Amino acid sequence: MNTPERYTITAALPYTNGPIHIGHLAGVYVPADIYARYLRLTNNDVAFICGSDEHGVPITIKAKKEGVTPQDIVDKYHAIIKKSFEDFGISFDNYSRTSEDIHHETASEFFKTLYDKGKFIEETNEQLYDADANQFLADRFVTGTCPKCGNPEAYGDQCEKCGSSLNATDLINPKSAITGNTPSLKQTKHWFLPLEQYEDFLKDWILKTHKKDWKSNVYGQVKSWIDDGLRPRAVTRDLDWGIPVPVDGAEGKVLYVWFDAPIGYISSTKEWAARVGKDWELYWKDKNTKLVHFIGKDNIVFHCIIFPSMLKAEGSFILPDNVPANEFLNLEGQKLSTSKNWAVWLPEYLEDFPNQQDVLRYALTANAPETKDNDFTWKDFQARNNSELVAIFGNFINRVVVLTHKFYDGSVPVPSEYSELDQETLAAVKAYPAVISSSIERYRFREGSQEFMNLARLGNKYLADEEPWKLIKTDEDRTKTIMFVALQIAAALAVLCEPFLPFTAAKLKGILAIDSSDSSQTSGKSGSTESQWNDIATKDILIASGHQIGKAELLFSKIEDDAIEQQIDKLLASKKANDAEKMIESTTVEPQKETITFDDFAKLDMRVGTIIAAEKMPKANKLLVLKVDTGIDVRTIVSGIAESFTPEEIIGKRVTVLVNLAPRALRGVESQGMILMTEDPQGKLVFVNPDDKDVANGLKIS
Repeated sequence: MNTPERYTITAALPYTNGPIHIGHLAGVYVPADIYARYLRLTNNDVAFICGSDEHGVPITIKAKKEGVTPQDIVDKYHAIIKKSFEDFGISFDNYSRTSEDIHHETASEFFKTLYDKGKFIEETNEQLYDADANQFLADRFVTGTCPKCGNPEAYGDQCEKCGSSLNATDLINPKSAITGNTPSLKQTKHWFLPLEQYEDFLKDWILKTHKKDWKSNVYGQVKSWIDDGLRPRAVTRDLDWGIPVPVDGAEGKVLYVWFDAPIGYISSTKEWAARVGKDWELYWKDKNTKLVHFIGKDNIVFHCIIFPSMLKAEGSFILPDNVPANEFLNLEGQKLSTSKNWAVWLPEYLEDFPNQQDVLRYALTANAPETKDNDFTWKDFQARNNSELVAIFGNFINRVVVLTHKFYDGSVPVPSEYSELDQETLAAVKAYPAVISSSIERYRFREGSQEFMNLARLGNKYLADEEPWKLIKTDEDRTKTIMFVALQIAAALAVLCEPFLPFTAAKLKGILAIDSSDSSQTSGKSGSTESQWNDIATKDILIASGHQIGKAELLFSKIEDDAIEQQIDKLLASKKANDAEKMIESTTVEPQKETITFDDFAKLDMRVGTIIAAEKMPKANKLLVLKVDTGIDVRTIVSGIAESFTPEEIIGKRVTVLVNLAPRALRGVESQGMILMTEDPQGKLVFVNPDDKDVANGLKIS
């Protein structure tokens, strides 16, 4: 099978309602970037496309909470996200935004094409409506119980627990996310894409054609959806934020974000093509182009069923060749949660670990959730850096460069006759491009990352076995050959690590004084990019004798325990603050009782008192018998606080006493008043007591 010359690679458009975190990176952006960089290095024509998804309900909800406009939200986070990607080295050919005119035009034209072809069903039906908010409740404006897995916190468009795509009316016990009210049903008109009409096409395209080459998690989820029977999907919404539906009779309606967003790949490609002087249609309509979507598993249904059905309905677009969706990444044993701030945010990482982008790239790739959910821990991050990047890769390069300068003033030596070990080692180096290519082309990036690390291990073992630092004293010719071979390994590593560790590759090329331009950032064909990858397998010499290399620099620095403890402490502090906030939010405040007159209130006689004695009521688990000095007398009060306090701990406690409550007999003991109590946010009983210790017993509270 011939390798396609042209690739369109898309990475899921991030919602502009918050910054990027490590879950996004591990699931989508790092693997997509590895793939794009590799394809450029192997001389392919690549369009690596992304952009900000600036429509949809989460953005409007965020705007309402912050008291700003949706435009304010998307402008703020688009800038943050775009800069984070740039600083982290994600090599998009174009990063656009769905608020651009070119996207509005492209999405509107796409809808109009399907509309004119009669591909939609127009229906008037009942949708959830919040009368107090005067708004239909689409997508994340409504929450409720998932009808498939019973998750009580499912959204109106998707259950994040089981991954099911939902309609708002599917939810059990729905609640408005705006007011908390139970919504009513109200009639409204919408346009639907009849997905059931595309079942045969989807079965033939996915279940037959891609059964063997798509990931099992992707194939399995798609098959489950199709086997369950597809139903019409609304492609419009009753909202005031989004792309207006471009047909008559659709006032106050916008395109559904999951109709609008994937078209963002097309509009972003158009934007890029116009800038660089290319024909965008070749990247979306030419059958020789390979289209690959990188997404998380929660977006599988949209990219494998809904968007392909849209493309099929339009008729002129190519279909995805693969959708290598990853599973989820957890954090320190818990599910990542943006609402609970249980996340490692990319802008904060870049600030806390300057110039260490590749450490995070490597840690996320080496532990990528490719076939199952995986867990990121700061201790593992530290170990990956210290025990692998520093101790294996960095150590090998440092030894080679230091010895080359020590023995030959930085000039690559002329080798003498190769030993059998030399020949085996050089042959092994030549095999690595094909091995790593195989891993990447099968979307096994974790496997690929370990293969280039194995090459560094090979280099370390070769030096350890040959010991040139000792041999230089007895056999200078043999030492030159050893160092020459070691430098060939270093030159190979500078290229083969580039898809995974682009900053490290650039630094290593600088040290070796070979082509230091980041060729993997340049799309299109180039002789230099071809030589950098393919020549490793075909040429005997990668760095020639007499070539002058630069001075030694550390590729990686050890990460100390205190830096890791700071990150763990930050997470725990965030969790503690979030838990406290949630506790306050969830505290139930009793509603106001019926109104009383001032005369009613004036009848209450509340005094400062002190508990001077206490004992348990016999045969009563909840009651304590108290002796209270009220300042006017010492009286007996029976209080139901025995499950919260022991008699010993409340003697001497200052309290507020209602002294003119009619006496009441409790288990034969006359109670002559009431101690005032309340509950703290954790539900624990606490006394309502005066703060001033100098206030005398008997003083009236008014």
